[in-house]
Formats: sequence, C-alpha cells, structure tokens
Amino acid sequence: MLGLGLIGRIAAGVRRDVAAARSRDPAARDVGPLEILVTWPGVHALFAHRIAHVLHEIGVPFLPRVIAAVSRAITGIEIHPAAKIGQGFFIDHGMGVVIGETAELGDDVTLYQGVTLGGTGFATGKRHPTVQDNVTIGSGAKLLGPITVGHGSKIGANSVVIHDVPPNSTVVGNPGHPVRVEGRRPEGPDADWVHLPDPIADAIKSLASRISALEQSGVDEAPGQGNVRPLRPAGNREDEIEQTPDTTTRVNRTVGPNPAGG
Repeated sequence: MLGLGLIGRIAAGVRRDVAAARSRDPAARDVGPLEILVTWPGVHALFAHRIAHVLHEIGVPFLPRVIAAVSRAITGIEIHPAAKIGQGFFIDHGMGVVIGETAELGDDVTLYQGVTLGGTGFATGKRHPTVQDNVTIGSGAKLLGPITVGHGSKIGANSVVIHDVPPNSTVVGNPGHPVRVEGRRPEGPDADWVHLPDPIADAIKSLASRISALEQSGVDEAPGQGNVRPLRPAGNREDEIEQTPDTTTRVNRTVGPNPAGG
C-alpha cells in the first residue's frame, strides 16, 4: 500500500506540473505532455523533488539527498528534500534556482531562472521564505529569511526581499519595496516585467523637478536683492573694504616695517 500510495502521489504531482508548464510557458503551448516531461528541466527537477520529499517524509536516510544532488547536477536547480512545494509549481528555464530546507510554496507558484529562496544567519528552525498561492517571482530575485509572500503577489526581477510582502502587491528594488498595483489583482503568472512601478526612480524624478523649479525661481529674482557681506581681516593684515553699488573690492595694506628694508 505504501508503494502504491507513493506512486499515486508522485504521478498526480507530475501531471499537474506538466500541465502548469504547458499553460505558463509560451514555448510549450504546442508541445505534447510527453515531450515536456522528457525535455523540460524544471519538470525534471520537480519530478526528482517529489520523490526525494516523500522519501524524506517517511524517514528514509541518505537517498533523498542523493536524489537532490543528482537533480542539481543535471538541471542546475537545487531543491532541498525537506522543502514543501504545492501543486501546479512551475520553474521557467530554472538554471540557478535554489530552494532552501524550510521553504514552503503554495499552489500555482511560478519561478524564473536565478531565484533564491534562502536563509539568513545560522539560526535553526524556520529560516526560509513562505510563498503563498499564485505568486510569480522574477529572474534573479532573492527572498531571504523566514518571510511570507502574500497570495497573488509579484516579485520583480533582481529584487532582494527581506520583509513580508502583502497580498496582491508588487515588490521591486534592493531592498524590495512593496507597491500595490492599483486596479489589478494579479492571479497566476504575469510576465509583464517592463511596466513594474519603481518608487525610487519616481522619488528621484520628483527631487529633480523640485531642484529645477528652485533654480528657475532663483534666476527670476531681481538683481541687487542679495546681501553683500564684506571680507573680514585675517592675521596681521588690515583690510580696507571699498564698496561700489555693483562690486566689493578688497584692498590689502601691509602693517609694520617694509620686509625689504626700504
């Protein structure tokens, strides 16, 4: 019974993983399930993880890590056997993806290449991210620590996320800044990485506009309104200040005997 149950669980997971790849990868739209199962590295990595995870759960020693290591060597995707991954998970391309030991992923999550779900420090216990359902994580994004990424959220490419992400929001930047997408509640994968909001760029533009306005207001001021501050005498010199309406002229006179002796 254990063997039949194990095979059934793995088969059900693989079927949904293949269906997820076919629905979310434009390159797989006209490709049959068997071809996807044979040639898609993200599906290979998940297939290996499904087996390794079940073996890990029932307490089989050594073998789960061997399966994970072989899968990493073949696909370039590293998934710890203890990581919990829901149904409909899809890794597009996948090279360089790392999923840590205590990571937890919900259903219908999409990861692109170079994503890291990593830990921070050497603490024991929960130290990797929890990613809820329908989350999309862009290429090169780093999610670090026991944070939670809310349902339906989107992590921009190359973002570094170290704090919790609210549901139905978009995160960009390093460190990541959550920005709610007005009028949209993304459900499932969304590959529109071009039009992500950028709060840092918006702040810089606002400052540049303000500086430009201040400079323009300074140019428009009438001449002669500024205060003229005379130069102060310094050291052993006595300064005589001669002021004209437009300029201030400094005349220096040496105090004491002539150094030349004349």
